[in-house]
Amino acid sequence: MNHFKTAWQNLRGHKTYVAINTVGLAIGIAACLLVFLLVKYETGFDDFHANKERIYRVVAATTTPAGINYSKASAFPVAQALRIDYPQLEHVARIYVRDDKEVALPGDDARATQKKFKEKVFYAEAEFFDIFNFPFLAGDARTALSEPNTAVLTQETAEKYFGDWRAAIGRFIKCEAIGVCKVTGVLKNVPANTNFPLKVVISFETARQEDLPTDWVGQDGSLNTFLVLPENIAATQFDKELRAFVKKHTPAEYANHGYILQPLADMHYDSRFGTYSGATFSKKLITALSLVGIFLLVIACINFINLATAQAVQRSKEVGVRKVLGSSKGQLIIQFLDETFLITLFSVVLAILFASRALPLLNSLLQTSVEIDPGISLAAFLFSLVIVVTFLSGFYPALVLSGLNPAIVLKSKLTSRTAGGISIRRVLVVFQFAIAQALILGTLVVVSQMNFFENASMGFDKEAIVTVPLAGDTSHLSRANVLKRQLLQQPGIKDVSLSTFTPIDKASWDGDFTFDNAAKKADFNAEFKWADADYFKTYDIQFITGAPYKQADSVTGFVVNEMMVKKLGLSNPEEIIGRKLTFWDGAISAPVVGVVKDFNSRTLEVGMKPVVLGSYRPLYRLINIKIQPQQVKQTLAAIERIWTNTYPGYTYEYQFLDQKIAGLYRQERRLSQLYQIFAGIAIFISCLGLYGFVSFMAVQRTREVGIRKVLGASGINIVYLLSREFTVLIGLAFLIASPLTYYFMHQWLQKFAYRIDIGMGIFLSTLLIAQVIAWLTVGYQAIKAAVANPVKSLRTEG
Repeated sequence: MNHFKTAWQNLRGHKTYVAINTVGLAIGIAACLLVFLLVKYETGFDDFHANKERIYRVVAATTTPAGINYSKASAFPVAQALRIDYPQLEHVARIYVRDDKEVALPGDDARATQKKFKEKVFYAEAEFFDIFNFPFLAGDARTALSEPNTAVLTQETAEKYFGDWRAAIGRFIKCEAIGVCKVTGVLKNVPANTNFPLKVVISFETARQEDLPTDWVGQDGSLNTFLVLPENIAATQFDKELRAFVKKHTPAEYANHGYILQPLADMHYDSRFGTYSGATFSKKLITALSLVGIFLLVIACINFINLATAQAVQRSKEVGVRKVLGSSKGQLIIQFLDETFLITLFSVVLAILFASRALPLLNSLLQTSVEIDPGISLAAFLFSLVIVVTFLSGFYPALVLSGLNPAIVLKSKLTSRTAGGISIRRVLVVFQFAIAQALILGTLVVVSQMNFFENASMGFDKEAIVTVPLAGDTSHLSRANVLKRQLLQQPGIKDVSLSTFTPIDKASWDGDFTFDNAAKKADFNAEFKWADADYFKTYDIQFITGAPYKQADSVTGFVVNEMMVKKLGLSNPEEIIGRKLTFWDGAISAPVVGVVKDFNSRTLEVGMKPVVLGSYRPLYRLINIKIQPQQVKQTLAAIERIWTNTYPGYTYEYQFLDQKIAGLYRQERRLSQLYQIFAGIAIFISCLGLYGFVSFMAVQRTREVGIRKVLGASGINIVYLLSREFTVLIGLAFLIASPLTYYFMHQWLQKFAYRIDIGMGIFLSTLLIAQVIAWLTVGYQAIKAAVANPVKSLRTEG
C-alpha cells in the first residue's frame, strides 16, 4: 500500500507527463476496446440457438467449365424430398423471403385500411421454429404457422401495428398478393446480430398462392432450406449423400447441379452465399480489425515507454537519492510499475468513457448495434488489458530508471549512455511509425478503390434516374402501362421504362439455354434483364449492331451484350443477329435482334457477365424514370401524385439510381471510413511518442546545443540537428511498412474484377503525410531548444 501512496505522490508532481501518458494510453485502449466489442458482435451472429453446431443450410454448388458457382438458393421440392429420403434428419424447414411487401391493417368495416407498411416478409414452415430458438411471447411455436394464412409478428412489429403486442393475437393483417392473415404468435424481438431479421413471418403454405415453382431445376435465391443433422452424422458424410440425392431427383441434363451443407456458424462470414440480413463480414476482415486494435494498443504502449524514458533524466536525482537511502533495484522496479499501473488504471477508466461516446458513431457508421455489455467477457478483457499494458509499458522504463548509477546522477552527469541509450527508443519509434504509415498507406489504397468504384463508367447512364417499385399483384401490374403513359406527359420527365431490375443490381436472374437450335445447352449461364423496349433509351445503353426488340408484353426478340457474343465463340457481333436463344427447355425461344456494348450488371467486384434482355411484362417490378436535373423537386412531386392515383392502396417509395449503386458498396465504404479513423488515431498516438522522443533528445543534448550556439550555429542549424534523426527514422519506418503493406493490399485488391493499380503516388503521399505531421509535432521542441540561452544550457550540464 505504501508503494501506491508513494506512486500517487510522484504522479501528482509530474502532471504534464501523467496527462500526456494517460490520454495517449486511453485513446489506444479505447480503440482496442471498440475493436473488441465489434469483433465480439460480429462473431456472435446466431450464437444463441441451442443446436447451432448441428444446424446447416442446404446451398447450391453448380459445376461449370469456369469453376463452381455458389448460391444460397435451393429448389422448392428439396425440403420435402429430404424428409422422405432421410427420415433420420431431426428437422428440415424452408424459409422464403419477399422484400418490400405491402402489409396493411384491415379497417373496422373490413373494406378500408387504417395503416400500411413496407416490410421484408418471411414465409416459413412450422419446423423453422424447431430449428431456430426465437422465443415466443405469445402463441405456440409448434402450431403458429401450421395452417395457411397465419402470421407471427415480432414484439416491435406487433406494437407498431396494434399499439400493444398483447393485443395482436387473433388480429388480422393484409399482405400484398396473398390476402388476409391471422396473427397467431408474437416473437420476442430478434437480436441485432442475427442473419434472420424477422419482423413478419407467414406460414409457408400461404406462399403457395404466389404460384411458386415445383420443378427441381429452378433455384430461387430467396428460398433457403435448413436442417439439423443428428449427432452421429458428419456434414462431410452428408455432402456425399446429397450427390446421390441430386442424381436421383434432378433431370440428367442438369447433372452439373449440386448441393452441399453450409454450417450455420459460417453463414455470416461467407460472401459466396450471402444472408437474409444482406451483409457478410469475412473472417479475414475480423482478423485484420483485431490486428489493427492490437497495433493501436502497442503504439500507445510504445508512446508510454518513450515518454517514460524521456522522463528518466528529470527523475535521475530522485533515483540517486533513493538508492543512497537504501532502496534496492527490485524495490524501485516495483515502485515504477505501481506508477504505471495507476496511469493504466486511469487510462482504462478514461478509455471506457471515450468508447461509450464513440460507440453511437461507430454503430451509425457500420449500421451495427454494438453495446458495452458489462458482462464477464468485458471484465476479463479489461482486466487483461490493465495487466498487459502495465507490464508492456512499464517494465522497460522501470529497468532504465532503477538501473541508474547514483554516483553519476547525483553529480548531474546523466547522459544518453547512462540513461540506457536511445537505440531501443529508436527501434520503438521506427516500429511505431511503420504501423502508422502502414495504416495510412492501406487507407489510401482503400479510399482510392472506393473512389474508382463511384466514378468508373458503368456502361449506362446512372444520372437523374429515379426507380419506383410497382405494386406486385397481377391486377395492379395491368395498370403499369397507364402509369407509364401518364408519367411521359410530365414536362420534367424525359424517358420511362418498365423492368424487373435496374442495369446493375445485387439481385439477379440467370439460367441455362441453347443457342441456334443446338442439341446441347451452352456451357455457361446467361443473366436475364427483363425490360421493355424503352429501357435502352432510358439508360442510354449503346447498340453495336441491330436494334431494340419490339414494344410488347411478351418475348419477341432478345438483345445481348458483347460478353454474350464472346462467350458463344463468335468473332463478330453481327453473326448472332437472327439466331435463336431458347430458355427453360423451350418455354421461351426468340431470335437475337440486337447487340449492345457491355455494361456492368453486377458490382465492380464481379467481372462482366453475359447478359440477355427481353420483354416480359408479368415479371416487371420497377418503373425507371429519367428526369430533367433542373426540375427535380417538381418532378418528384408529380411522380408521387400520379403513382398514388394509380395505386391508391399502396405505399409510395422511390430511390435515385446513383444512391442505389452507392449502396452496393456500402460495407466497403464504411470500412474505408473506419480505417481512416484508425489511421488518424495511430498517427496521433505516434506523434505523442515522437514528442517524447524529441523531448528526451533535447534534454540529452542540452550541452551540445549550447556549445554549437556559442560557436555560431544558427537556429535553423539547431532545428535541423534535432530533426534530422527522426526524419531518418520515419524514412526507415516507411521502407519497412511499404513492401509489407503493398503485399497485403495487393492481395485485397485481387478480389475485385476492376481495381486500381497501387502506383508510386500513393507511396509518396504516405511518406509526405508522415513527415509533415512529424515535423509539425517536433517543431515546437526543436525551436524551443534552438532559441534557448546557451549560457543557461552550459550551466545545466556544468
